[in-house]
Amino acid sequence: MDSTLIDAETIDELAGAADVAKKVADITDLAMNGKLDYGQALSERVNLLKGLSLKEAQDAVDKMPLMPGAKELVKYVKDAGYKTAMVSGGFTLSTDRIGKLLDMDYVFSNELIVNDRHLTGEVTGPLTRQNSKGDVFEEIARQNGVKPDECVVIGDGANDICIFEKAGYSIAFNSKEILREYADVVVTQKDLKAVIPVIQALD
Repeated sequence: MDSTLIDAETIDELAGAADVAKKVADITDLAMNGKLDYGQALSERVNLLKGLSLKEAQDAVDKMPLMPGAKELVKYVKDAGYKTAMVSGGFTLSTDRIGKLLDMDYVFSNELIVNDRHLTGEVTGPLTRQNSKGDVFEEIARQNGVKPDECVVIGDGANDICIFEKAGYSIAFNSKEILREYADVVVTQKDLKAVIPVIQALD
């Protein structure tokens, strides 16, 4: 979702609301470029959000815009018969809304723990470890009776390497340099409509 289906990073928006933007951005940059373990980076960043009110958090993520072309791409692939899945290290605070907006078939993400209407600085969910996206991806494929190498994936950062290695075709979009090494194609135009011709070429 982050920097792919939406033109924002959820954790950075939350960090701005909590006045810890610089600290969180530095950790995000290390993780997305493969210089810090994803699980460690997630834990460190979420801990910095401790005490942020649920209302402030929700207000911050509700402002995040869709990536240009997101609706068009999702509609195209669904009309073409694909199932769609959003597998995000982001949080249900934002993935629930974006998943509904785009009519995604599957949405997997993490959940920020809340106590007394404030974030506790803790997170839970299926995507809290370094290669957990790969595990979720394989499970979605299994549920649909297909093999991972019959699937197409799109991603932008180092935490997507594990799904790029398993998928039959991988597209790096708006991506960090480290991910491009694992991609079958790199889309540099920041508009997801540019992905449609790539999918068409596969059909």
